[in-house]
Amino acid sequence: MSADDPLSSEVITLFASITDRYTREYESAAAHHGITSQQVKALLILDKAALPMRRLAERLGAEPSNLTAVVDRLQARGLVERQADPNDRRVKLLVTTDAGTAAAADLRERLRFARDPLAVLNADQRRDLRDLLRMMVDS
Repeated sequence: MSADDPLSSEVITLFASITDRYTREYESAAAHHGITSQQVKALLILDKAALPMRRLAERLGAEPSNLTAVVDRLQARGLVERQADPNDRRVKLLVTTDAGTAAAADLRERLRFARDPLAVLNADQRRDLRDLLRMMVDS
């Protein structure tokens, strides 16, 4: 298969359109809260589970040292805090505050593009799409 064939070209164009809309929505939601897209992603991950910096970096595909400024700004805004890990006091966990949890809930509501288009697909179609996307990611 070649990227020059019409079907592949159309799929690539559709992926670009989806990516563009997704990025614009993330940036708009982030701007509403006065934070960056990267801070949004970090906050949404941390709202699901407290994590050490290293694990957050893995989830974001970033270097821990590059995330320090991101987390510092979230902490300065009162959205996350660093707490000692109860299982290993040497490790600091990043935890959302009440304000961070409220902001994460609002962000999820604002990030409709990622969820609303899937509503037109039935459960079998969503599973098929998930499986196809997984196959692409894993290749």
